Amino acid sequence: MSYKTEQEEFWATEFGDDYINRNQDYISNIPFFSEIISRTHKVESVVEFGCNIGLNLKAFNTLLPECKLTGVEINNNACKFLHEWGKCNVVNKSIFDYNESQKYDLSMVKTVLIHINPNLLNDVYEKLYDSSTRYILIAEYYNPTPVSVNYRGHSDRLFKRDFAGEMLDKYRNLTLVDYGFLYHRDNYFQQDDINWFLLEKK
Repeated sequence: MSYKTEQEEFWATEFGDDYINRNQDYISNIPFFSEIISRTHKVESVVEFGCNIGLNLKAFNTLLPECKLTGVEINNNACKFLHEWGKCNVVNKSIFDYNESQKYDLSMVKTVLIHINPNLLNDVYEKLYDSSTRYILIAEYYNPTPVSVNYRGHSDRLFKRDFAGEMLDKYRNLTLVDYGFLYHRDNYFQQDDINWFLLEKK
């Protein structure tokens, strides 16, 4: 597989493999996605870009067992986990190479946009927008202005900004349904400190 950016190769190879070993638990995702689903209506299909081994999709499957799931993932070893799980359609591609015309009730990313080369963010915004018939979920590290942050000893591998705000500016028919914050010191279900935004096409 050829890559357009250094960030893609970073996640497709050894670092991406190590990430799999560090992140195996999906239970903490269930309360979060339960909250998201409560703010939607009749979500019967979901596509996640950068799904890794499917921890978010597994939470969706627990809450909405009949929901049709698709995961787009660049890392080959992560896709092996998804195939073994067997409850989602697996697309083993970079987000930039995803060109399918399939539409979903909800398209989503969770801690993925922060790892995209900023020069190509608009391409990913288009994938999220074009793949959705109604809802778009963005759950990322937030910052009001773009900033690059050292990530586990690596530079140019993590970028924070107002991703949802940029999508709202780019697509005038998007509206903000709700937003919130996940806190790493939650008493019961710890996650990273992530801001989430649920957008809807009008």
